[in-house]
Amino acid sequence: MRSLILTAAAMAITMPLAYADDYAGGAIKSMDTAKGEVLTDAKGMTLYTFDKDAAGASACYDTCATKWPPLAVAAGAAAEGKYTLLERKDGSKQWAYDGHPLYLWQKDKKPGDMTGDGVGGVWHVAKE
Repeated sequence: MRSLILTAAAMAITMPLAYADDYAGGAIKSMDTAKGEVLTDAKGMTLYTFDKDAAGASACYDTCATKWPPLAVAAGAAAEGKYTLLERKDGSKQWAYDGHPLYLWQKDKKPGDMTGDGVGGVWHVAKE
């Protein structure tokens, strides 16, 4: 019985991780969820957008960036289609989709979590 419960739990965790596509050299993926297709990082962690950002510029720094880490760009990565790179105030690079900077959420603990959707009425899962 215990192994059946563990198997069911493992399936529940992995089932929502049906990836449709890779983008930005594999740094960003698309995942089918109950909320539709959402963007994730390479590890399957949900990505978010922030209503207070301006097109091509982040408004999330300091405490905000601690809670909502920007999706960092790996050295040598290049923009691709609607996936672009923006420069942050400290000179680091952050991924953006269609001009919207992309972030992770500190309270999401495992792939598929979307606990940041709707926080403060200004954070939303990133969608294509």
